Amino acid sequence: MIEAFGASDPGCVRANNEDYFLVEPSLGLYLVADGMGGAQAGEHASRLAVETVRDIIRNNPGIRNNPGATVPDQLVEAFVEANQRVMHAAESDPDMEGMGTTLVAALQRGDDLIIASVGDSRVYLFEQGRLRQLTEDQTWVNEVGRRLGLEEAMLKNHPMRHVLTMAVGVSDQLRVHSYQLQPSPGLQVLLCTDGLHGVTSEREIEKTLASQDTLEAKCRQLIASARAQGGPDNITAVLLRAA
Repeated sequence: MIEAFGASDPGCVRANNEDYFLVEPSLGLYLVADGMGGAQAGEHASRLAVETVRDIIRNNPGIRNNPGATVPDQLVEAFVEANQRVMHAAESDPDMEGMGTTLVAALQRGDDLIIASVGDSRVYLFEQGRLRQLTEDQTWVNEVGRRLGLEEAMLKNHPMRHVLTMAVGVSDQLRVHSYQLQPSPGLQVLLCTDGLHGVTSEREIEKTLASQDTLEAKCRQLIASARAQGGPDNITAVLLRAA
C-alpha cells in the first residue's frame, strides 16, 4: 500500500503555474510535469502530457495487472505517446509552438514501483534517514558540462545551466530513463520540479522528510522552504510513502 499527497505553488516571481501533477491512487499512478513555452503553452504541455499518460494507464489495465507485461517498457510507451500528442498540439496551433514539458512518473504494480523520467524534474528516495536522487537530469550541465570536467562551482553559474537536453514534445526521438524498485515499508519517494530541488538544498529536503509530520505537512513545508529562498520558479512536490 502507498500513501500519497501532492501540492503545487506558482512561487514568488511567476504569475502563472506551468507545473502540473497527478495523484491517482486508484491507478497506482503519480505524475509531475514542468511545462515550458510562451503564453499558456507551458501549462498546456504539462497538463496534456500528464493526462495522456493517465489515460493510457487507465485504458490499458494490462499495464497494471498482466503478470507477463513488461511494465517499464509500457510506461515508456505512454511517455512516447505523450510526446507525440504534445508535438501534434504544438504543430496545430501557432500559439503553442515551441512548447514542451519535463515528466516524471511513479507507477505501482504489485510489489514494484516503476519510475520513468524525461527532463530535469526529479525523483528522490528517502530511507533510513538518508536522501538519494534516483533519476538522472537530462540537462546540459549533467550530460555535457560534467563530462567536460567543469567544476561544480562553475556549473552552478554557467549560462547553459537551465538548458534541457531532452523534454516531452520537442523531438521525435525521446529518451526516457526508467527504473524499477521494490519499496520497503517506510520508504518515501519524492517527485518534484526544479522549482524545489533547484532552490532548496538536499539537506533541507532530507530534514523535512525525516520529520514525523504527515505527507501533506511535508509537502507544504517543502514548498514553503523554496518560497523562503525566493521561489523564482513554480514549485511542485508529490510525496509517496510505502506502508
